Amino acid sequence: MTDSDHYETSVREKRAETVAEFQDHRRSPLHRIQHLLHVTPALVPLIVLLVSIIVFGLLLGSRFFSPFALTLILQQVQIVGIVAAAQSLVILTAGIDLSVGAIMVLSSVVMGQFTFRYGIPAPVAVACGLAVGTACGFLNGWLVSVMRLPPFIVTLGSWQIFLATNYLYSANETIRAQEIEAEAPILQFFGAKFEIGGAVFTVGVVFMIALIVLLGWVLRHTAWGRHVYAVGDDAEAAQLSGVNVKRTLVSVYMLSGLICAFAGWALIGRIGSVSPTSGYDANIESITAVVIGGISLFGGRGSIMGSLFGALIVGVFSLGLRLLGADAQWTYFFIGVLIIAAVAVDQWIRKVSA
Repeated sequence: MTDSDHYETSVREKRAETVAEFQDHRRSPLHRIQHLLHVTPALVPLIVLLVSIIVFGLLLGSRFFSPFALTLILQQVQIVGIVAAAQSLVILTAGIDLSVGAIMVLSSVVMGQFTFRYGIPAPVAVACGLAVGTACGFLNGWLVSVMRLPPFIVTLGSWQIFLATNYLYSANETIRAQEIEAEAPILQFFGAKFEIGGAVFTVGVVFMIALIVLLGWVLRHTAWGRHVYAVGDDAEAAQLSGVNVKRTLVSVYMLSGLICAFAGWALIGRIGSVSPTSGYDANIESITAVVIGGISLFGGRGSIMGSLFGALIVGVFSLGLRLLGADAQWTYFFIGVLIIAAVAVDQWIRKVSA
């Protein structure tokens, strides 16, 4: 073997050692954790949820750690959970929807007013309310995708429009629970309760869980779901790869509006009445649940199951601190800490793909 051959062999061995060192470094325990959280973004909120339940269970005992108390949390977060599902779809496309709460309440008001003001059969009124929510979503989607306006500005404006429309149309009139129960009980359908082994569930809770599971499957196993992630990750690259970005965005906002309309129907079941002044905090609550749930505000990454975990975390803290007799402001304090921590973790996890 010549000196030249020895030199080439030595160079190849050094390159192999360099690659091996790089691979060993990338396979460090910290990187493995980072990679695991990257591929399963719902894992962090799930861990936080379980730890929260255990901590409050140890502090409160059977007052908290019981079938009734735990299902009470589900009942309390059912509206936020449904709206968070709608918000998740939009945020996955790197957008945001500030009008979800207004769409929800406007849809519920349409259901109530169509039934009691115009004498329309309640099932038809419900269908009209669902159509109104879908139309509101279409308007948002068209302005974002076709007119190319920023989602934040579009939904900030539509939030005010839907809010004003709701007040003007309803004339601030509340339809009482007794009237609904007597004449149109289907409007309270989502509030129907049933008991299983001491745990009290509502139809709204079952719908929320079924919705999250269905959307999770659709996003994971259908072409439409892959398009949603692709648009959120890089809309221009998705367009070049054959994805119809405009159609995908419009469909996402329309589906979001429809889900918000279902949330409006569930809201009637939850509070019993049709109130034009209820539920407007759903905007910020849904974003809170999504962020804590590990869905990236930059789009293209996250699991919709995480938004359910995020809503449940808020519910656990709210009920747990209330049972401990703590000031309600502590709930906002801890939720604020969780939001900042969730964004910090998201930034750290995103480095794995950098």
